[in-house]
Amino acid sequence: MKYDFNDPYGIARYIKESKKSTPVKVYLHGDLSKCDFGNIDVYGSPNFYLLFGEASEIIDFINKYKSKIIKYRLENDRRNSAIPLLDLLSIDARIEPGAIIRDNVHIGKNTVIMMGAVINIGAEIGDDTMIDMNAVVGARGKLGKRVHLGAGAVVAGVLEPPSKSPCIIGDDVLIGANSVILEGVKIGSGSVVAAGSVVTEDVPAGVVVAGIPAKIIKYVDNKTRNKTQLLEDLRK
Repeated sequence: MKYDFNDPYGIARYIKESKKSTPVKVYLHGDLSKCDFGNIDVYGSPNFYLLFGEASEIIDFINKYKSKIIKYRLENDRRNSAIPLLDLLSIDARIEPGAIIRDNVHIGKNTVIMMGAVINIGAEIGDDTMIDMNAVVGARGKLGKRVHLGAGAVVAGVLEPPSKSPCIIGDDVLIGANSVILEGVKIGSGSVVAAGSVVTEDVPAGVVVAGIPAKIIKYVDNKTRNKTQLLEDLRK
């Protein structure tokens, strides 16, 4: 079945109909040479094994063969998860360790995703954009080309309530650290959002906004452009 990830109802239906998963990894010491592993993915020798699979199946396996197990350690990082993570091997971008990117996200060419960034389902990130440390792009958020989303900044997701329009950030926008762009806000190309601002309404192109709530304080001029220019070497 096809889902429209630009539509909140489509995303909600996808989450509802997806098979929920609690994957686990187990390091196991014991003699399991004659055991039936079923659907569990197994690697190892007769005395040491690495198991991957669903929690319920692996726990049942451990209980069934506990007399053959000397010791084990189980690791898991999610519970009844509805959305897998994006396959990063298919992305032509720089993605640093600790970034969390859900499936059905578009990542543009030469984009940089820094440590701790979170990008939710349905989001679109344009070419040459940087998502800095611990920044968040919520569900359906759309960022243009050459955007800089500063450390700790939030582009609010719009999935619930479903009536809201998504946030849309134009090309060449700089959003300062720890700023918040509220649901449905559109920011015009070339604009600058000062650090720590809360943007509650649409911002036209080519202006600087600051404050809580953010207000226009000036037009972007050469001085502003020089202070907010991107470093192309970071995107190579």
